[in-house]
Amino acid sequence: MTTTTTRSNKPLVIGLIALAMFLAAFPMFFNFGDPNAEEQFTGTDDGAEAIVEEQNPGYEPWFEPVIGELPGEVESGLFALQAGLGAGVVGYALGTYRGRRKAEEQLAAN
Repeated sequence: MTTTTTRSNKPLVIGLIALAMFLAAFPMFFNFGDPNAEEQFTGTDDGAEAIVEEQNPGYEPWFEPVIGELPGEVESGLFALQAGLGAGVVGYALGTYRGRRKAEEQLAAN
């Protein structure tokens, strides 16, 4: 007869949930953005564009965007779609590896 011991991951899960909640709430209480800007938190693309214009005012981009300027709602939606697809891929990979490991453990136990 084989005895297996199981350990509880409850403290780890609670800690990770608390960390996620803290990271989600942190920007609400500490405003590190520019209060005078139209959008307080902008992407690195805007910062990089400003630095390039400052360093080389005559710089010509290599190419133009295919779609052009999109409204903020569309950009946010595309970003959310990208994040969701990435999370799905990571979740699928983790689930596959975990399932494979459990199957190998079951085969080894028999």
